Amino acid sequence: MSVRIVLGTQWGDEGKGKVVDILCEESDIVVRYQGGANAGHTVVINNDKFILHLIPTGILHPDKTCVIGNGVVLDLDQLFLELDELKNKGINTNERLFVSDSAHLVMPYHKLIEELNEQNKGEDKIGTTKKGIGPAYLDKIGRTGIRVADLLDSDLFNKKLKLNLELKKSWLANLSYSQLKDLEKESKELLKFKERLLPMVVDSSVYLNNAIKNGKNILFESAQGTLLDIDFGTYPYATPSHTSAGGACIGSGVGPTFIDEVIGVVKAYTTRVGNGPFPTELNEGMGEMLQKKGDEFGATTGRPRRCGWLDLVLLKRSVRINGISKLVITKLDVLDEFETIPVCVGYKCKDKNLDEFPNDIKTLNNCEPVYKEVPGWEESIKGLTNYNDLPDKAKSYLDFIQKRLEVPIFIISTGSKREETIIV
Repeated sequence: MSVRIVLGTQWGDEGKGKVVDILCEESDIVVRYQGGANAGHTVVINNDKFILHLIPTGILHPDKTCVIGNGVVLDLDQLFLELDELKNKGINTNERLFVSDSAHLVMPYHKLIEELNEQNKGEDKIGTTKKGIGPAYLDKIGRTGIRVADLLDSDLFNKKLKLNLELKKSWLANLSYSQLKDLEKESKELLKFKERLLPMVVDSSVYLNNAIKNGKNILFESAQGTLLDIDFGTYPYATPSHTSAGGACIGSGVGPTFIDEVIGVVKAYTTRVGNGPFPTELNEGMGEMLQKKGDEFGATTGRPRRCGWLDLVLLKRSVRINGISKLVITKLDVLDEFETIPVCVGYKCKDKNLDEFPNDIKTLNNCEPVYKEVPGWEESIKGLTNYNDLPDKAKSYLDFIQKRLEVPIFIISTGSKREETIIV
């Protein structure tokens, strides 16, 4: 029996979907423990691309069971859209996907409020996906949220909906009477999913702890990345959930003593979607080159990702916060053409040298990266599956990373396809 967590070490988009897909082979149950439909995991199987926003990647394996934990905020329209798309591609999900009865629902008014909130912030906007995730978590913390269990009781659902619409009058003050009625109607229409959702609903804590007692292998799948964690990310430019390893326990009801290892996924360079500080960002031709070669466009929004060099100061923070025991390096092949590859090993802020990632956004915005130049390999490694076939300079780049972070690398991705992988 093993219980493992796979998480992103940067600002998300590290390629966790492919990594989870590979590690599913050794797992019985795959669990999504936080976030919502603002995240997208992309997996390419036999040239067929799957983009999953809510359903764990394990669903692509016919013998695996998947759980959406209580830490997720659930967009029912998106959930059943994904299920229908999987069915159309010949993937049977019956009795293979379970949803926590304590997961909170993303309501239509959450999406509208998030859009209005972003508009009101002007230049200070966060750059959210406008999927209603933040307002849904806000209701959860404010103890007014509507949960999956509430949907199964129509009277209770309607009562809570009425209360929430009343509480949100100030947010929706500029809507006309007919627009408010349409919003109420759209919210009530979520009851249409009741019968279809009912067979999937479980107490995720009971379900998963029983599975562990029965010797099942559990794989926790995070969304986004550590630097978007609501506590440890670049606040306020963060997501409203716990993307770090501790979130797996909070978002599923499995105790920390059951966790065997934490696997950190590292893109061979750094990207970020949305606003917020990014010390190693490349704003000119080199950044565009990485963006194009790495196909750096958001799986959820299609937005171009900001690109920059690898940041070991950032990764050092992720290793410490998560207790990472193994690393996975993705998109190493994107760096094939570079003669030298700068790697950030520290920050310089005014007259101070920093080797720890600062919590203060103002300080971080004033940080300049301190680079060490590492020789590039200038030859294609795309599709390689044997570590010994890597150029010596590519091996040196990997050695430099794992020695600096004091964590071993055990998987290297050399392309987007499942088979384009090296197991060290």
